[in-house]
Amino acid sequence: MHPAPRALRRAVAAVVVLAAAVSCAPQPEEADKPSSAGKACEKGELATRTSGKLTIATDEPAYEPWFKDGKPANGKGFESAVAYAVAEQLGYGKDKVAWQTVPFNKAFAPGEKTFDFDINQVSVSEERKKAVDFSSGYYDVRQAVVALKGSKAAKAKSVADLKGVKLGAQVGTTSLNYIDDVVKPKQAAAVYAKNDQAKSALKNGQVDAIVVDLPTAFYITGAEITDATIVGQFAHQGGAPEQFGLVLDKGSALTSCVSRAVDALREDGTLARIEQQWLSDAVDAPVLK
Repeated sequence: MHPAPRALRRAVAAVVVLAAAVSCAPQPEEADKPSSAGKACEKGELATRTSGKLTIATDEPAYEPWFKDGKPANGKGFESAVAYAVAEQLGYGKDKVAWQTVPFNKAFAPGEKTFDFDINQVSVSEERKKAVDFSSGYYDVRQAVVALKGSKAAKAKSVADLKGVKLGAQVGTTSLNYIDDVVKPKQAAAVYAKNDQAKSALKNGQVDAIVVDLPTAFYITGAEITDATIVGQFAHQGGAPEQFGLVLDKGSALTSCVSRAVDALREDGTLARIEQQWLSDAVDAPVLK
């Protein structure tokens, strides 16, 4: 066979190069496909633990004013109302929400979670972020000191006045951190598994005062230990304010969706309205400096 003319060989080579270029270029139908990221937060269709359901966890007992009558599912109390508002924002009505009991410390401990998110007055911290994800903060919180009326602790006017008293708090809480890192008392803090145990210790005189978040302090002194008083609240320690956040599994596909929901509720005033309804009394206490 005779060799192909030079012009023909050049034409064939050009066709081959053009075909290769076309095959490597992004095809219009693929480039125009919608990104899956846009569907990640599609309402009512999130990648939840149970398809079509949103599983929310909290501890038991469920304390007031965060919950009402110890029943997280009734929609009453600040955190119950926030949980359902977030669920609604995500596309899950009340009938699509399932509640689960998870102890406070276990909620942010390392390991896979059985819930979609947990709501239980868990403060966001860098240390906890090593084990779990957090949503945007849904409540700015202060810590407060509660003591029996007439006691030495009840007369405290400053942080320095608390150094000589016996203080107690629930294990794993920011309340305990404030005792250890801010007050730095002469006696080691008494540590309890539950707030109920800390309150019993206060009533029985085993500690001089306990540290809890401010709304809880108002509820304790107003409804549970009526001979107790709020000594004061701690001043903000600088940097970002302490906030409660919803807890999610580390690396959860839902984290950004839940944060968007919380942000939307803050922006449209829903969080403020819920706070006004359920925490309006927990707004004023002397500041311990």
